[in-house]
Amino acid sequence: MLDALAGAPLNHLLRASDWAREALRVHAGKTACFRCLPFETRLVILDSGEVRPAPAAAEPALTLTLTPGLMLRVAARDDSVWRDVQSEGDAALAATIHQLWRELRWDAEEDLSKLIGDIAAHRIAESGRTLQRWAGSAGDNFARSAAEYWTEEQPLIAAKGDITRFTAEVDRLRDDVARLEKRVALLDRR
Repeated sequence: MLDALAGAPLNHLLRASDWAREALRVHAGKTACFRCLPFETRLVILDSGEVRPAPAAAEPALTLTLTPGLMLRVAARDDSVWRDVQSEGDAALAATIHQLWRELRWDAEEDLSKLIGDIAAHRIAESGRTLQRWAGSAGDNFARSAAEYWTEEQPLIAAKGDITRFTAEVDRLRDDVARLEKRVALLDRR
């Protein structure tokens, strides 16, 4: 069931991007398995560069395993998430999927214009972008305010300067202990 749900929107994006279909055509016939327990989706790459649900018995050429936390980072388009995704199998296919994830974008405005016209679609899309910028700004402001509150008003977390001083003091103490150990070792030899 999830395979069909994942395949349809992905094919919609692929049909709008010739370069993406070309990149996948190289891997035609291969099956990719996307696992985020308890869910698993298997998609087979077609000769056209599109995908369809893979048969249950199909052996995946690539298995990408994610945790729910990693899925949130994927949804947030955090590019560093790919270092934490567990990948087993075809490295070239994994690189192609990563490239598609980085560069393939849904042109919602274009799809909307087919339904309601260019001008209305542009205005709705611009409103969406404005709302997205506002939400990002509000989130940043909240995070800064919370960090300031928890470091200054109700110290639950350490300030950056305090952490820097602490690590410098630990380094200095480690060096002092090493010098002391060497002195003790010299005294023991005498």
